[in-house]
Amino acid sequence: MAHTPKWNATDLPDQTGRTAVVTGANSGLGIATVDALARAGAHVVLAVRDPRRGEAAAETVRGARGSVEVRRLDLADLASVRAFAAGWQDPLDLLINNAGVMNIPESRTKDGFETQFGTNHLGHFALTNLLLPFVTDRVVTVASGAHRLPGNRIHFDNLNLTDEYRPVTAYSQSKLANLLFTLELQRRLTAAGSPVRALAAHPGWAATNLQGADASPLRRAVMQVGNRVVAQDNKAGALPTLYAATQDLPGASYLGPDGFAEMRGAPAMVGRTAAASDPESAARLWQASEELTGVTFPPLGGRQVTAEAARQ
Repeated sequence: MAHTPKWNATDLPDQTGRTAVVTGANSGLGIATVDALARAGAHVVLAVRDPRRGEAAAETVRGARGSVEVRRLDLADLASVRAFAAGWQDPLDLLINNAGVMNIPESRTKDGFETQFGTNHLGHFALTNLLLPFVTDRVVTVASGAHRLPGNRIHFDNLNLTDEYRPVTAYSQSKLANLLFTLELQRRLTAAGSPVRALAAHPGWAATNLQGADASPLRRAVMQVGNRVVAQDNKAGALPTLYAATQDLPGASYLGPDGFAEMRGAPAMVGRTAAASDPESAARLWQASEELTGVTFPPLGGRQVTAEAARQ
């Protein structure tokens, strides 16, 4: 593991004049990411399912040099994803795909997808491709150490895990999908000659409300104990995302904490499993995701907004 210097949010470069979208921004890692970027001078859009909760979260970002606004986005509803993207007309320096659900009871999105795969991967897949013509700098997707679950794979023959659903299996599949998505997105950006970079990050063990919806009472109890004695707070958990979003790093980089088992610590480049590094699986997942969402990689070239041209 290659270590970086002990870096924190006070080391963020000036973000004045930059615009960011953060999904799932009303709590946990999302609001910590919003707060840090806004205090560094960025204009940050909180993309949230419940605008009232989003507005309450935005009120906590007081005294920031930058600004915040709230827009509705439900990643479990492709119509909502399309509406959000249709309302976007400006240059977008940074898209942070942060929102997610974890280990929840079996359910379906409005479009009939298994909810963890549909929200964590397919919703962000559609959002990213629809916004990509406006993105000027990078896309950062929040993954998880859960992608390392032994035997974890993309169930191409049963992506919804019909009749074989297990909450942990579904979550781990969705997090593996995040990394494969980042890998294939970067390949496509490079092939298109785009300067935009795709990166991924994971927070280690961060104490947020994500664990509170776990389908297992036993796992919820274990998580509650771990949140008190092992976990970082949400601000520390957001550091790998912020580092990936603002530092000069190669495309497809993966960031996480530098401490024991990557559970806590300063942001560093971290490794991923062979399954998360497989270009054939990444391409196959991309094709399946296009078929499921009806959203494809956009023609970039002359259509893609550049930061300089768009602001003239």
